[in-house]
Amino acid sequence: MSYPHGILDGVTTRARNTAFVGRDAEIAGLREALKRVRTDEPAMVLVGGEAGVGKTRLIEEFRRHGGGARFLTGQCLELGEEGLPYAPFAGILRELVRAEGVAVLDGHEAEFARLLPELGAVSHDADRGVLFDRVATLLTRLAADRPLVVVLEDLHWADRSTRDLIEFLVRGARTARVLMICTYRTDELHRGHPLRAFVAELDRARGVERLDLGRLDRDGTAEILASIFGGEPAQRSIDKVHMRAQGNPFFVEELAASGDPMACADIPESLRDLLLARVDRLPESAQPVLRIAAAGGNRIGHDLLATVAGLPETALDTALRAAVAAQLLVADSDGGYEFRHALVREAVHDDLLPGEHARLHARYAAAIEADPTLVAAGRAPAETAHHWYAAHDHPRALVTSRAAAVAAGERYAHAEQARLLERVLDLWEQIPDAGERLGLDHLTLLEETMVATYTAGDFKRSLSLNRAALAAVDQSVEPLRAARLLTRRGKLLGSLGKSDGTHELREAVVLAETATDDAARAQLLADIAYQISRIDRAEGARIASLARAAAESLGDVAAAVNATLTLGRVCSRLVAGEIGLAELREAEERARSIGDVEQLVHAQVNISDALFEVGDYAGSAKTAAAGTRDAAKVGVDRSSGAFLRSNHAEALVALGRWDEAEAICAESARFDPPGHLGLHWLQIRANLRLARGDASAPEVIGRALAFLRRPYVSAQHRLPLLVLQVEAALSVGDAAAAASAAHGGLSASDLIGNPRYTWPLLAVSARAAVAADDAGLRSSIEALAAELECLYPADRAYAAQTHASFAAAPPGSAVAGARAAGSAVEVPGGSLGAGSAAPGGSLGAGSTALGWARWVRVRPRQVARWVRVRPWQRRAPQAPRAWGRRLAPRRDLVSLGPRCQASAAHRRRQPPRGGVGRPRLRRGGPTASPTRSLARWWRSPRRWPRWATGRPRARRSKRPARWRPTSTPGRCVTRWPGWPAGSGCAGPWEPGPTCSPPASARCCGWWRWGTATAGSPPSSTYRRKRSACTSPASSPSSRSRIGSKRQQSPTGSGCSAPT
Repeated sequence: MSYPHGILDGVTTRARNTAFVGRDAEIAGLREALKRVRTDEPAMVLVGGEAGVGKTRLIEEFRRHGGGARFLTGQCLELGEEGLPYAPFAGILRELVRAEGVAVLDGHEAEFARLLPELGAVSHDADRGVLFDRVATLLTRLAADRPLVVVLEDLHWADRSTRDLIEFLVRGARTARVLMICTYRTDELHRGHPLRAFVAELDRARGVERLDLGRLDRDGTAEILASIFGGEPAQRSIDKVHMRAQGNPFFVEELAASGDPMACADIPESLRDLLLARVDRLPESAQPVLRIAAAGGNRIGHDLLATVAGLPETALDTALRAAVAAQLLVADSDGGYEFRHALVREAVHDDLLPGEHARLHARYAAAIEADPTLVAAGRAPAETAHHWYAAHDHPRALVTSRAAAVAAGERYAHAEQARLLERVLDLWEQIPDAGERLGLDHLTLLEETMVATYTAGDFKRSLSLNRAALAAVDQSVEPLRAARLLTRRGKLLGSLGKSDGTHELREAVVLAETATDDAARAQLLADIAYQISRIDRAEGARIASLARAAAESLGDVAAAVNATLTLGRVCSRLVAGEIGLAELREAEERARSIGDVEQLVHAQVNISDALFEVGDYAGSAKTAAAGTRDAAKVGVDRSSGAFLRSNHAEALVALGRWDEAEAICAESARFDPPGHLGLHWLQIRANLRLARGDASAPEVIGRALAFLRRPYVSAQHRLPLLVLQVEAALSVGDAAAAASAAHGGLSASDLIGNPRYTWPLLAVSARAAVAADDAGLRSSIEALAAELECLYPADRAYAAQTHASFAAAPPGSAVAGARAAGSAVEVPGGSLGAGSAAPGGSLGAGSTALGWARWVRVRPRQVARWVRVRPWQRRAPQAPRAWGRRLAPRRDLVSLGPRCQASAAHRRRQPPRGGVGRPRLRRGGPTASPTRSLARWWRSPRRWPRWATGRPRARRSKRPARWRPTSTPGRCVTRWPGWPAGSGCAGPWEPGPTCSPPASARCCGWWRWGTATAGSPPSSTYRRKRSACTSPASSPSSRSRIGSKRQQSPTGSGCSAPT
């Protein structure tokens, strides 16, 4: 299913809203009233709300789920000051006679003829009391078999007789098993309206309730638009429609029917006539005042309105009182007035004559310039600029718009700043001496606007302005400015998916390195280093080192912080997570100490990502949440805030808090991040909905995979999308499509350099290879896994998952083993990777370790530690059952749903050892539990019954726990990149050669290694050692398995461990 990006584009026909949105509490209240009626207790509900808010739709939805009740509906009519007598009851009676004949009146046609003249002559002896009694008797008789719901709509138009009859039925007759629902418009009730007193009287009667329907929130507006157009609209379209309609469902539908994608078109004529009809009913003296107020905006202070109107106080008060009584204006507690609805103000303002429009706005601008206190604090520059521009005074509008843009930037109101600077650009061509008036050149204005639009999230417009600025700059005269523009262009091209920006960034490096050494150059080098590190980590580290050295020599702390962030980001993968985190923490503290919130947010983005990578998911979530709050302070919600929210959601998924992650994704959708900034959260949401078997999963997956059609997608975005593509194919049982997608993904050239994102692709591709029985795909996976670095806990978990798939050891046996052991295991419905599981069923064979870990809320490194499928186990016929034995008991050691929440109390954190703390599960807890007993049972193999092992019980090995002999060739336990061919450590085990690092290898002291030969354990097992570190470290693994190679730092990378 394709994603309707421009959902309102080209729509010219009126569409019907089929969604019932945001009224769950009101429906519940009506159902509760009907429940009381079924117990012979009379009830009445008064439903109030403004026109178009959805009163009739509420009744229709209640009727559709009425539970067998009978519904009769009557309508009040607008016929002058007093409506038609008994109009709603006459409509109900006519409906009954038409359906059941006059027999339903039980021979009282003469009395009912006062309501329906066609029944015959009116009885002259019957007074009004008899008629009321006959109506009550009729309703009671109709409710004898089943509950009766009487709906009286538009009670604000009811006449005195109708109101008297309603009061008699509520207070006097007390008809049992009858629910009466009356609707009325609150915006029609002026101060002297008779319904005000009537409703107040009824409200005191027993059994009478009031429901006030409010306007919908933004989510409600989005649901209505999605229902009308068959898909989720663009977020900015939702914002525009909601801002104008202000949550009124009728206005939302009318604006959607206008067909404008950004909801900026004129109000539809039918809606405009409807809005202005109420204005025309005002006294002649009040209409000009309302037009003056409309020119001032949605809200206007009394003093400002009085200054612009220039009327005597008595005349102004009389006019305003009439507008307030007509529910067009609302007086607020701050001494001002606000239009009850924004569309009313818009309609009145658009109805102004051209000369009247210009004069009013000029008077507002002059009044605010003379006394800025007439508007809210800080709003004077923007208000003055708006009114001079609306008055068509372009010279004044130019100067004031520029000043307002500067003030908006100081308040971090980047969207407003960008809009004002765009206005300045438009006015520049119309004013010959614009540069002299503003004191800057056109190129500087272009660059300011480019930065503002980028920060506001309008990447496409920013790229257009960048192109114009590059065409105007002279690289030989201003190399630093040209380099800055090229750096921005490279970043924009990558963010929009047009290219990787390599050409622009490398050209910027050449220009920046030849420029004069100053603070601007140091800051620019730091920016270039951060961008180019996405493409070439070593080059990014080199440039960052230059930037930090230059910044430190100049005393530019901000540039030094930026460079340190880049070094931390690069070193977290090139050396070790602990070293990279140390650099990032240092940058965070320095940014905090100088009060640079933007750099602080930048640091929090990278720290949350690095913590996730090393397996500290709780720390990642905490850092990302704090960073999101800081991002809101400086107005970067749509840029850095987008990264932080997606990092937060990713960590919550890893912690098993899926509902919270879904809420974070929904928040990200509301901000509508531009370009590739909106991809990460979308990919997370797609994975969540796929795993849960959500009905909306195909649409969300389609929207995410649409990014693959762009010319360029970075590896950190493209590889997770390929994982999603293979998972989606496996979830529907299309093994051929999954294998085809896996083949395409594994053909990329940047897999080796991105192990964090390649390992998940290998794991899911392994499942696809097994499902499709594709030997070629399997050999490709094994070859790539042999070369791929396995540095962090998640990498090792995915490596174990890849092993498990090829070993044909499905975790479904874990469920069987746990159930056989008497453990309460519930498999949630939905998709677990490629395998699907029905509630209470077993997992599919395609599901593997990491998918199982997601369900049991366990960290990947714990899976890597618990599930060690060694070669002798893979070759044994009991391998699947052994896999089940290893995972099943751990299934209950972690929290999964309400039934396992108690076991979460037994998780304890040990103090960190060395750099980053690594939480581990510890035994014990405040009380004994079946979970604890099961854990002890699992740790005691001698207690395992024969049915649980599938083979005779054997004595435990005396050999070291981390090594087992094997009679078949295996891989060397240490693999050092860059070793010369024939060194003895590149092929199978052979007696004699040792596996020790070459003389040129360097170690930073984190690990110590021995040698290993075939047929014997390593001469010394590896161990942690704390010592000074002066060069990058090598960290080969001590076990023979896929992913055993550790990352090495290339010589001259610029990364160094802290001493």
